[in-house]
Amino acid sequence: MNDWTIQSRADHCEVSGQPFADGEHFFTLLYRDEKEEALHRRDVSQASWRALQKDAVADAPFSFWRSKFTAPLPPTPDALPKADAEGLLRRFLNENRPEQRRAAYIVALMLERKKVLRPTDTRQDEESGAKLLFYEHVRTGETFVVVDPGLRLDQIAEVQTEVAALLKGQPEN
Repeated sequence: MNDWTIQSRADHCEVSGQPFADGEHFFTLLYRDEKEEALHRRDVSQASWRALQKDAVADAPFSFWRSKFTAPLPPTPDALPKADAEGLLRRFLNENRPEQRRAAYIVALMLERKKVLRPTDTRQDEESGAKLLFYEHVRTGETFVVVDPGLRLDQIAEVQTEVAALLKGQPEN
C-alpha cells in the first residue's frame, strides 16, 4: 500500500473551465489509475457535479467530497529551513518508507488538530485492506493520503517521542 500526495486543488472547474469564487462550494473527485498506481484529482463546480452524477456508473470516482473554495493568500517569504510538522509529513509521504507510516500518521493527526489539515474521507484499500485517511490542506488545497497503521494505545507514546525528536532536529534511528 502506498501513501499518495495528490495534486493541489484547482482554482477553476475542470469541466466548465469557470474559476471558483471565494466561498463557493465545489466537489473533489479522486480516480484510481491502476496502471500508474496513482490517484488523480478532479475539482468540479456543483453544477458540473450534478451533470457528472448522471454518468456516475461509467466514471465513478474512488472517493469524493464537497469543499468550500478559499482564495489562496499571497505567498509568504520562506523562513529559514527547519524541521516542522508539515515538512516532516511531506518528507514521509515522498519517501514512502513503511517504517515511517506510524510517525506519518501521528504527524497527520497533529496537523489535523492544529487545523492545518482537514479530514475529508476514510476508505478501506481493496488490495491491501489498509485504512486510508484522506486529508485536505486548509490553505493550499493539497490532498494527502495517509495509511492508518492501526496503532495500539501502548504504542502511541513511543511514536510521539520519535516524532518529537524528529521535530527537534534529531536524526532518525
